[in-house]
Amino acid sequence: MRHGTDPDHLTAIDGLSRFRPRAANGLYFALGHGLVVTLLAAGIGQIVSDRVAFLGSWMLIFIGLVNLVKLFQKSAQPLEKVKRSIISQPFLLGMLFAGGFETASQFSVLILAGETNPWVLGAVFTGGMIVVDGFDGYLAASTQKLALTGETSARKASQALGILVVLLSFGLGGAGLLGMDSNRFALPMGLTLFAVVISIRFWARSEARPPLLTSALTNSPIE
Repeated sequence: MRHGTDPDHLTAIDGLSRFRPRAANGLYFALGHGLVVTLLAAGIGQIVSDRVAFLGSWMLIFIGLVNLVKLFQKSAQPLEKVKRSIISQPFLLGMLFAGGFETASQFSVLILAGETNPWVLGAVFTGGMIVVDGFDGYLAASTQKLALTGETSARKASQALGILVVLLSFGLGGAGLLGMDSNRFALPMGLTLFAVVISIRFWARSEARPPLLTSALTNSPIE
């Protein structure tokens, strides 16, 4: 669960939901990510992982660029061309991030794999990520859907989170390409970011009118 709060996870899932607002984004991202970590813990695929590690950073930068375009786009509708690209596939994106961003919590799993069954450890590790990333993905998608309906609070939340995604995408992606070690900042930044992002999303939902109430107010006669 701790690994699910890493900044790159939150950035990728929220950024993905802005042009592919589906509730299962976080779930599929966690499954793809967990699969690669489990294979690495079992001693499989390390060479391939090392060869494609750089792709994770470039994927984050690409997500940042797409979300930057979205910020200046008047329409809240998802970008159709991006929806067919690699970064719009959460399972594949999760796999690429597993090789590209080896944070402290992921390293701990690889170390523990030498002391226990790597397959069981990988399954538990993936389960923890599914809880956090799945919850995050559901809230991210619901916020975007509220924004598409024209809810003012949701649109403001979407814009604020979009700016945050752009900054983190470029920052984390650039740090990865430059080989900078950000592990010492991962825990405090991840937990703080998680709290901020979840708070904004709950605010967007709490400020929105329930559909039945909105319908009743709209259709009620004016005396």
